[in-house]
Amino acid sequence: MITINSTQVSYFTLGAYFDTELFKYLLFVIIVIFYILILCANVFLIVVICMHRSLHEPMYIFLCSLFMNELYGSTGLFPFLLIQILSDVHTVSAPFCFLQIFCVYTYGAVEFLNLAVMSYDRYLAICYPLHYNRLMTSTKVAVLIAVTWLFPFLAIIVLVSLSSSLQLCGNIIDKVYCGNYAIVKLACSDTTVNNIYGLIYTVISIIIPFILIFYTYMKILKVCFSGSKQTRQKAVSTCTPHLASLLNFSFGCCFQILQSRFDMSSVPNMLAILLSLYFLTCQPLFTPVLYGLKMSKIRIICKRLLSADV
Repeated sequence: MITINSTQVSYFTLGAYFDTELFKYLLFVIIVIFYILILCANVFLIVVICMHRSLHEPMYIFLCSLFMNELYGSTGLFPFLLIQILSDVHTVSAPFCFLQIFCVYTYGAVEFLNLAVMSYDRYLAICYPLHYNRLMTSTKVAVLIAVTWLFPFLAIIVLVSLSSSLQLCGNIIDKVYCGNYAIVKLACSDTTVNNIYGLIYTVISIIIPFILIFYTYMKILKVCFSGSKQTRQKAVSTCTPHLASLLNFSFGCCFQILQSRFDMSSVPNMLAILLSLYFLTCQPLFTPVLYGLKMSKIRIICKRLLSADV
């Protein structure tokens, strides 16, 4: 039960919106275009991977999981943003607010874990090419994808349950969408359990995957420097889009964490809003475009399909 001065809170007010008639319609059109591009790019590549047996390999199956997560994350945010932009009253019901927190946080966790699994897959392919098929079996692929999706969903259910049980002393969230820490900061009850669980969750879902990614790429770089030119070319062609996607997502997440935890009043309001939306808007579009352009197998099949349509 959510309470404020012993009274149930039925809604939250999003305080980061500012109303400018001309600007809000322009922003609405931009976000609609973004959302359509995200849907088309990710759905197209998912269909391409599913329809072509030559792409039924672990690397592309993990990619398909990544594209599905981009669809999930953007759908959890974009329709909500479009409604809020056109609305004169920027409020959201408490149940929907916690549902959005669940969607946004699971999207971020699945994204990071998926990138970690992909780095592990590339590590096996480049460092142990002769044993790759034995080490990366179909059963192992299924288990890795299941963990990538199930762990964040279960962990965020606990996170949201802890936040929804807090007693609150306010209902104004200084963001354009609901955030868990923004609600925790409104609490007038003890948040020790929330903070401890948040720290444990961060270590398991972010720090450990980051250490895994760092370790695998150190090993990949070692093989590249000591290997043949062909090995280096293979590593560059498959790892460059993954690293670019990881850096892009990490940048957006870092700013999101900084904005939630520290005073960002010195940052212009419009810039703060755009950067807070970065990892939820740019990543879902950046990822399919990057992989579609950089990975030769996908690029060749896409060219063949598009030229056939013409």
